[in-house]
Amino acid sequence: MTAPLLEVRNVSRFFGGVKANLDVTFDVETGMVLGLIGPNGAGKTTLFNCITGFFPPSRGEILFEGKRIDGLSPDKVCRLGMARTWQKVRPLAKLTVLDNAVVGALLRTKSVKDAREIAHAQLKVVGLATKDSTLAGTLPIGERKKLEVARVLATQPKMILLDEVMGGLNARESEDLIQLILDIKTSGLTQVVIEHDMKAIVRTCDRIVVLNSGEKLAEGTPQQIVNDPRVMTAYLGDSGGAKA
Repeated sequence: MTAPLLEVRNVSRFFGGVKANLDVTFDVETGMVLGLIGPNGAGKTTLFNCITGFFPPSRGEILFEGKRIDGLSPDKVCRLGMARTWQKVRPLAKLTVLDNAVVGALLRTKSVKDAREIAHAQLKVVGLATKDSTLAGTLPIGERKKLEVARVLATQPKMILLDEVMGGLNARESEDLIQLILDIKTSGLTQVVIEHDMKAIVRTCDRIVVLNSGEKLAEGTPQQIVNDPRVMTAYLGDSGGAKA
């Protein structure tokens, strides 16, 4: 049996006496989209930071392709094939859309020509190829989010982690991002997605992990999660709304 691409084993992270994550465990299989949900303060982004090397776990293990990566620096984690986006999108505003994506592509090649080809291909994936010469700082928020995904894809990763990529978007922009996640899934790239919109999570994810106060409350298929009374009570409210 093939080992999971990512293994999170009893990961805890403390800030002084404050518990951000406590004994979180889950696997991510190659090619799947895994959703990570929970209210603000549940520890989702902290867990992303631990996985991608920005915070070392206080205890526990993180394995990528069967090898421990907890404690590695973010650049080393990225070189291994794991790249992430951020909640607050901050493109290199005075560079063009293409050059922003080139920054990601230069992780894999020293040739600017090759990097530009890689970058342009990923701009096509996210639907920004016609805006390659536009200054990134002039893009609306929905296109900035797409550019962030393109820059991540340009690192030629094996897994991407998307941190609230639909946050702050209107319905049409969110639909574009949902379709982009589904298109990336079709390509076989593994994704872990933090998102508050439960409808988006259900449409895009194969499995969902629910965090509550830094601990794993539940894990299962989208159908199992939306029908879990604990999740309904903790995140959706008794009325079963659309936000997680």
